[in-house]
Formats: sequence, C-alpha cells, structure tokens
Amino acid sequence: MSGSKSSKFNLASRTLRYAALACTCLVPAALILPAYAQEQSQGVEEVTVTGTRVQRNGYQAPTPLTVIGADQIAQAAPNNLADYVNQMPELAGSATPQTTVTSQSSGTAGLNNMNLRNLGAVRTLVLLDGHRSVGSTQTGLVDVNTFPQQLVSRVDIVTGGASAAYGSDAVAGVVNFVLNKTFTGVKADLSGGISTYGDAAVGEFSGTAGFGFANDRGHILISGNVVHQDSTLSGTRAWNNTGTFVIVNPAYSAANHSVPQWMTVSGAQSDAATYGGIITGGPLKGTTFGPGGTPYQFAYGSITSDPWTVGGNWRANQYNDVNALVPREDRQGIFTRLSYNVTNNANFYLQYSYNNSRDIVPNTYPGYQANLSISADNAYLPASVASQAQTLGVSSFAFGKVWGQLPIATTLNTRNVQRFSVGGDGVFDALGTSWTWDGYLQHGVTHASENLQQANTDKLKLAIDAVRNGSGQIVCRSNLTGGNPGCVPLNPFGTDTASADAVNYVSGIPYRKEIFTEDDASFSITGEPFSNWAGPVSLATGIEHRMEGLNGFVPLAYQSGWLSGNYRPTAGHYSVTEGFIETVVPLAKDVSWAKSLDLNAAVRFTGYSTSGYVTTWKVGATYQVTDDFRVRATQSRDIRAPNLQELFNNGTFGNGFAQDPRNNFANVGAFSLTTGNPNLQPEKADTTGFGIVYQPAFLPGFGFSIDYYNINVQGAISSVTAQQILNQCYVAQQQEFCASVTPNTGPAGGFSQILIQPFNLQSLTARGLDFEANYNVSAHDIVENWGGDFTIRGLATNYLKNFTDTGIPGVPAVNTVGTNSTSGPPHWRYNIVGIYSNDPYTISLTARGVSSGKINNTYIQCTTGCPLATVNNETINDNHLPGAFYLDTNLSYEFMKNEAGVGSVYLNVRNLLNADPAIVPTGPSGFSYITQGTNPYIYDQIGRYFRLGVRFSM
Repeated sequence: MSGSKSSKFNLASRTLRYAALACTCLVPAALILPAYAQEQSQGVEEVTVTGTRVQRNGYQAPTPLTVIGADQIAQAAPNNLADYVNQMPELAGSATPQTTVTSQSSGTAGLNNMNLRNLGAVRTLVLLDGHRSVGSTQTGLVDVNTFPQQLVSRVDIVTGGASAAYGSDAVAGVVNFVLNKTFTGVKADLSGGISTYGDAAVGEFSGTAGFGFANDRGHILISGNVVHQDSTLSGTRAWNNTGTFVIVNPAYSAANHSVPQWMTVSGAQSDAATYGGIITGGPLKGTTFGPGGTPYQFAYGSITSDPWTVGGNWRANQYNDVNALVPREDRQGIFTRLSYNVTNNANFYLQYSYNNSRDIVPNTYPGYQANLSISADNAYLPASVASQAQTLGVSSFAFGKVWGQLPIATTLNTRNVQRFSVGGDGVFDALGTSWTWDGYLQHGVTHASENLQQANTDKLKLAIDAVRNGSGQIVCRSNLTGGNPGCVPLNPFGTDTASADAVNYVSGIPYRKEIFTEDDASFSITGEPFSNWAGPVSLATGIEHRMEGLNGFVPLAYQSGWLSGNYRPTAGHYSVTEGFIETVVPLAKDVSWAKSLDLNAAVRFTGYSTSGYVTTWKVGATYQVTDDFRVRATQSRDIRAPNLQELFNNGTFGNGFAQDPRNNFANVGAFSLTTGNPNLQPEKADTTGFGIVYQPAFLPGFGFSIDYYNINVQGAISSVTAQQILNQCYVAQQQEFCASVTPNTGPAGGFSQILIQPFNLQSLTARGLDFEANYNVSAHDIVENWGGDFTIRGLATNYLKNFTDTGIPGVPAVNTVGTNSTSGPPHWRYNIVGIYSNDPYTISLTARGVSSGKINNTYIQCTTGCPLATVNNETINDNHLPGAFYLDTNLSYEFMKNEAGVGSVYLNVRNLLNADPAIVPTGPSGFSYITQGTNPYIYDQIGRYFRLGVRFSM
C-alpha cells in the first residue's frame, strides 16, 4: 500500500474508532435508561431519521423516491415481485430469467436483479429492510427471488446517488424491500398461470403465519413459498421465424462506399453451418450432407455474404427454435423471525431465511461455424466427395456444422442462499432528548453450482479426424500414434450418422461450484439532539464492518477445451469498514418567503482492504415554497468498489466469433480469456438532482412531481470487448492492443486467444427526467350515485443521455439511449395504472411501454450516397426499431370479508392485446442465427398471459 493510501486509511480508521466509541457509550444508555422511554405495546417501531429513509411518501423526500405499496403489488398479481418492480420506468436493463437465457457461462441464468438508470445492476444497491444481502453471483448481484415475497409491505426506490447514506454500490440508487415484521394472523396465496399459446405454465403457493406470545412481548413470523415454472422454447413463436438479421453488404467496399456496409434482411440463413455439415471454403464450397451422409449442393440465395445467404432453403436452416424464452425454474424459500421485547423499549430478534433455486435453460445445439478443419482422407467422407477432392487437389477443407445429434447446450444452475441475523433496536433518553438505536450481526452464504451440458471441442476435433487402421477399421487418427487411445471416431457428415458412443465421448457436463459469503456487523443511532430557530435538528450516525468472500472449485478437465463453459476456479476476499453521519437541519419555518426549508447532509468514511480509503458525501435541500409547491435538490459524491469477480477472476475462456479486420471483417473463430485485476480502484460518481413537487389544495388527492438527474461516473470498471481489441490493433494501429491478440494458424484462421481484463477505463454519464402523477378520488365526487374509489398513477422516465466513453483513443463517446436492440434504455419508459375499487370488486388497467429507437446509435442509415463507413460509424440500410405498447388488467373479487378474515379470487391478464415483440436483427458476427429474434430487456416475448389465483387472510 502506498504511503498516501496508508495515511488516508489510517485517517479513516481513527474516524471510525471515534464513531465506535460514541456508539459504545450510547449502548449502555439503551440498557440502563429503559424507564424513561416511551412504552411500546407491540415492540419498538423502527424509525430511521436520515432524511432519505424516513419518508413514506415519495413527494416528501429530499431525494426522489418511488414507493410501491403492498396493495399495488397484490393488485398487479405478478409472477414474482421483481417482475413488477422492474416495470418501473427508472429501472432499465435489469436481468431476469427471460433476459439471461443466453448466459451459459456467467452464472447469471435464472437471476432477478435490479438495474436503476441502466447504469448496470452492480451500480444499484438492493437491500432487505435496509440491510445488505449476500450475492448470488461472483459480481455480488442480489437475487430478489430470495426475499420473502409475501411479507414485503412496500418497496422504496431511491433514485440518485445514495452512497453516503447507504454505502458503496448505490451510484444509481437503492431499491429497498421493506418487510412487515409485525404481521399477525395467517394468509395464503395459491395461483397458476399460462400463456395464450398454452405454454410457460407456472404454479405458486405462498403462506405466512405470525403470532405473539408472552402477552405479545414476543412475536414469531414464518413465511414460505414454492414456485414451479415450465420452460418455453423460442420456436413456438411465429415472430421468431422470419430469418431477420444484419449481414455484411457484399457490394460494399472502400471504393464503392455509396452503398451501406451493413444490410438488415429477412429470409436469411447461415451458410457456415448446417445440421448435416457443410464445406465452407475452397473448390468444394457448398457441399453439404443430408440423411445418411448423402452429399448435395447447398441452396445459396440471391445475396451471399459469408456467413450469411438470403433466400434459398432458409426456413429449413434456422437454429433458434430450441433456445428458451423462459427457463424451467423451481424455487423454494422460507423466512423465519423471532423477536422479543426484553423491556418496553428494547427489542431483540433472531432471523433466518433459506432459499433454493434450480434453473434449467435450453440454449442451442453445439455449433461450429466454418471453424473445423477436416482432412480429405477422412474415412467417413462419402466416396464421391473424396474423389472430387483428389481430382481438385484438395487435402483439407474448412467445415461447419450445427450438431443436432448432440445434446442441446443446456445450463443447469442451482443456488442455495441462507441468511442468519441477530439484532435489536430500541429507544432511550440521553442528553435531554430521545434516541433510537439499531444494531445487527448478519452472516450470509450462497452455495452455487453452475453446470452446462456442452460439447468438448478438443475431443470433437480428435473424433472427426477419422481414418482407417491397418485392419480397415475406422479409428481416430490419434489412435494410430497412441496419443489418445480413448478417442471414439465421430462421423461429421450427415444428420443422423453419429454413433451413441461417439456422442458420449465428445459430450459432457462441465461445472463449477462456488461459495459466496458475506458477514456484516452494523450499529447506528438516530435522534434529535437539539433544536434551532426553525425546529429540531435530526442526526444519524453509525458504523459498519463487512467482509465479502468467494471460493470456487472446478475439476481440471472442465477448465478448458469446451465449446462454452470452460470454468476456472476463483477465490478471493476483501473487507470494508465504514462510518457515517447524516443530519437534517431546518433552516426556516413559517416565514414570509417559505413554509419550510430543510438542509440534508451526509458524509461516509470508508476503508477497503483492497483499494484503501474513500469519502462519500451528499448535500440536499427541500424548500416548501407554499402549501402546494415544493422544490428539492441534491448533490452527492458516490462510489462503487470493485467486486469479487472484477478483482479475482481466475480466467474464463470464451469460444466465440469476431469480425477479422485483416480480411474485410470476415466472420472467424475467436477464443478469449477474461481475467480479473486486483489493482482496480473504486469508481467515483458525481450526482446532481433537482425537482419540483406540486400538490394543489384546490384538487385534493392529486400530486405531481418532475425530477432531473445527472450522474457522471469516472474510472468506471469495464473491459474492452474482443472486437474492440481487434479493431484498435488492426484498424487504428494501436500497438498496445495487439499485445492482447494471438492469431490462429491453419486454414480456418481466426484468433487462438484475445486477453480481456477490467480496468478503471470508462466514463459514464446518465441524464434524464422522472415524472410522477397521482390522483385519488371518490367516485361519488364524480357522479353522485356512484360508489367506490378511483386511483390513477402515472410514472415515466425520459432518458436523455446514457453516454459511455470507453477510454479507448480515437473511439468517441456513444449515447446508448434509444438503442432498443440492446439493454440500453429507450428514450421513454412509462407505466400508467388506473384502479377502480368498489367492494367486493376491484379492477385495474395498466398501460406500459417504450418509445421507438435504433439498432445502434453509431450507425448511419442510408441506402444510396452513403459516406465512407468507419470503425466508429458504420452505415446500414435500416436502423429503425419500433416502440412497444402493452395493456395489463387485473380483476379481483372478495368472496368473504368478515371478522373471520378476507378471501378473494383474482384474474390477471398480462399483455392483454397479445402484442408481438419487435423483430430485433442481430449480426453480422457470431452465432447470431441461433439467438431469439427480439430484445427481452425491452419487448414482451411471451404474449398474452393469464394468471388465476385465490388468497385469504385471517
């Protein structure tokens, strides 16, 4: 550690020791002064006076706050809580089981997490009752499915920088799931759902019980749920079978750049891989093989631009019908809590939760796109083709195949997440005023197993290199040299020619087992130590120590050689100690120029074992101009520390494709190795927020707010992509990037390794406007003889800028807003819900959607007269993607409501109009032809979905 870093770290340590000393002095006060505190008959009510967490109404908060109540969640009846929360416009690009179906090697398949402002889920802090939770991946992402769904009383979405109040990772904000810890009674919910196509079926049961004991001084809570979700394949949807892709325009060249470089086309297929196998180069190009290995000539279309051809027999050559739109998912969870009022003003609790999940995600058949090399003396090569090869002097040829005879590449992830916590809270009198305290010790552990049914590329290359031995038997060539006696020859020619023994030889299930741990100790106090001319001054202070750890295991045989997976064991840990002080200071009250003016300020001192000392802070103000009109503003410095994967990743091998700048951007095989970087530093962000709130007295029940935000992140941790490395090396002639590139030898070409590491390289800017409007009115106020109540709530976010500056010389910053082909946010996201309630009926209608956008903001759309395409600005014939509009409805009927309890049935219909998603073309590189034809981050891909349930509470 450097001298400056050490001195800063020592300063942090001293500061934290002083904060700890102050807390230590106050702990005995909580125990010896119980008689002076106010009595609490049902336990100590949790009150956190920080100026950001105390508010229940988003209009009242100094930092913009969206509050989702339990009634809203119940009315929407989502498949899971994360689905509903992720509909909020402030969230964009969140990972869900639907969006992670293609994540074979990352360990994220099946997760539900939160992503505020589309700045990346790692920059959104997800809390349970204000406490951190152990992550479910190397990156520390928290799976919301591990929270007790039925006990959530509300969800607070704090937008804008919140690191000073909540800690690292809150760069984009905080999503806090608040539990009802005093629930008394029994409630249950049984539901099932199915799509209008008769698939994607789901069944769920949730139950909760809470009761008091010892004259209600103690309270016990038990809540659990069981969920089963059926998998649904993308081939079941007509919109996914149009063959729409982006290809390289064969007419384009530097000399003829008036035509676009890329073309969006329909009816396209790959000419680099077929189910029976295809020769992709040389004089035998286009020779493909059918049942029994019978050779025939591939039907090229009207436009051929390797690895694509448009037309021909394209419908028979689509491979995206076996990947999942929805994974199969099985989840079980239980949450238990025991609390006891030791005194009238001190409550202690024990809390334990257990969650187990199992996700099975079919992806695609193993495929090799023109990157296999086969010798012309192969024993399985049909005689007619072997004769042609001999006549033409062909000794070997490039070959591509989608191995439909091998098992589908399928991800199986299991996660076991447990949390143990012991803590307490209470009130006490000191220094002539009342204080509250809160402290806890928490241990979280996740046992994760990542398994992938896949083909072993090393074995497959040996197996297809088949020759005859001296006895005329077909064997692997390596058998003759004694180098690999276990090799089983595999016939690559044809759709039904692989033997069961050969399939077993080249297939396997590589896996990785990992343990993530988090230990957290925290203590804080809040109170109002004195008053000034405008009222009481609120103060919160606390200290926290946290340790994060990762330990992984992968058998040597599964660390390399596979088409995907190639897991490597990773281990590492870090610790962090931090202390914070936050205050709300009233500056004016009931004066001529203001109803009130409050200052909110916070500072947090943090010391990391890996990267040293950092300080975060926040200053905000709330100005109540009149009873109707309020102004609020904040400025903050926030951080995100590097996570375990970014620091300690031992290396992950990737087997993909890239466009070779040396050969007119031809599609070639490219192996990559991604590793961690222990020298990473925390990201630093500056956040500005400004907003107004209007609640007119002449229209009771109505409120409106508009808030502007601007987040600038410096030193953002990121990795340069393999394609960017190639472009910078061979096009921009940046020699430092060439050191990461190892070209491959042989007829297939490509690259044997591209080294990828994270650095504090990028700068990010997120800017936009949030709108919220509420109106609650009695139906009687509209029409005299009407009964019931109307509620309308509208939320919208206008994303103005999501700039990414890669930090690469010569690469301009790119605004990803409106790139509807990726997880980049659209220009607009909105959610408007109207609810009419008139016992025993309640009906709601929700309109949600996104605005139109582009495939890529850097593309220049043109058909003729195009400018010369560059690495940073390619040209394309069609760059437009439409927006989306969806309607959801929910109808509930209370069939019982009396002293015994409440019972109701409900029917929820999502995507009522059965709107198909926009077709989002992918390409031109990679296995684009095996991916689903839309963007699940933005568009609904399941279609109309029905959910019927019954619930009761007593």
